[in-house]
Amino acid sequence: MDVLEAIKERRSIRAFTDEKVSEKDVERLIDAARWAPSAGNTQPLELVVVKDKEMKRKLSEAALNQTFIQKAPVVIVVCADLNRSSRGYGSRGERLYSLQDTAAATENILLAAQELGLATCWVGAFRDKEVAKAVKAPKNMKPVAIVPVGHPAERPLAPQKRSVNEIVHYETF
Repeated sequence: MDVLEAIKERRSIRAFTDEKVSEKDVERLIDAARWAPSAGNTQPLELVVVKDKEMKRKLSEAALNQTFIQKAPVVIVVCADLNRSSRGYGSRGERLYSLQDTAAATENILLAAQELGLATCWVGAFRDKEVAKAVKAPKNMKPVAIVPVGHPAERPLAPQKRSVNEIVHYETF
């Protein structure tokens, strides 16, 4: 599958089959994440791979009771090491670059999963402190995304997207 096709075909999936995700596929997702660009190559990315039912339940509750999270065979919690991002960049690195870097890694996970025939959903609505507590994150780690991964049990239609003319401006607004 070419990358543009993967971008257009990817959907946020909230229903998964009971089929397991292979260790090899999980490793491929992790590898895709680590190849994401990073400001100054600081690489603040930290991933927590969760398969334990109780841990997934805690993450689901922390994510405002989005119960589909606990039904995924694998959940990846994407975190940013704020100390790494602040090196050389100070507060801008901590507040902005850490989020940009981990967002790029999250998108790489989503696209790699699409290529592998897996389903994902980028979950950003959650209580940070509860997620951090659930995964026992050190103080300098900021949870940025929760990504449930599994085999799709649904095939949603493509959402409407704004036209190119609505979003592109040349030189100025």
